[in-house]
Amino acid sequence: MKRKAACNLLVGLCIIMLLVGSVFSVEAASLPEVRINEAVNVLREMASQEDYGTMAELLARAKGVAIFPSVVKAGLMLGARHGKGIVLKRDAVSGQWYGPNFVEITGLSYGLQIGVQSTALVLVITNEEGMKSFEEGSFTLGGDLTVAAGPLGRHLEAGTDIGLKAAIYSYSMSKGAFVGFSLEGAKISPDDAANELYWKRSASPTELLKQRATDSRIGLLIRELDALVAEGGGRTAL
Repeated sequence: MKRKAACNLLVGLCIIMLLVGSVFSVEAASLPEVRINEAVNVLREMASQEDYGTMAELLARAKGVAIFPSVVKAGLMLGARHGKGIVLKRDAVSGQWYGPNFVEITGLSYGLQIGVQSTALVLVITNEEGMKSFEEGSFTLGGDLTVAAGPLGRHLEAGTDIGLKAAIYSYSMSKGAFVGFSLEGAKISPDDAANELYWKRSASPTELLKQRATDSRIGLLIRELDALVAEGGGRTAL
């Protein structure tokens, strides 16, 4: 009986490796410019939802944002998740954006799970502690700093000081609707290969997030973010 269970576990792990390997190989071919365009599409899709207003209001006061166009979760009992994203830092006073810094998210998950699922993810960074984690490099969500599901609705409740409750608020979307998505234990690390492709040099996340986001390649994403910031009552650099 134990031998049969061990064999089943081994088969499950092999399936996971095949599923994740095939998915990750496609992701690895993603160019920085492609990722930027996919991030634009994610913001547009989220902004088309009736209950996205609170996300816009959080962005209006945010210190930064991380956008993962596709976080793929694959598994059979034991699961793995992986996605590639882009981080931008924001000066809430001037409305100026800085970056980008390209990153990736990885992690394991447990429980009943079969197959492959793709979820778009936006992390709104609401305080200096959260932004500092992205500047310093690799860190674990839910371990090194707090992360919570972003509130949904047309507006934040009056008097809510949401910036004091969590460093990061997450918004996830799958199949055209906001969905719950656990990030506990997920690790975010710099995507050095993508950063070198975009910037044509090697640099730390801290250095990249000091660069003004004025390059034409990032312009459309900045405009989409500024549109949401303006709708949420925040200041833009334009």
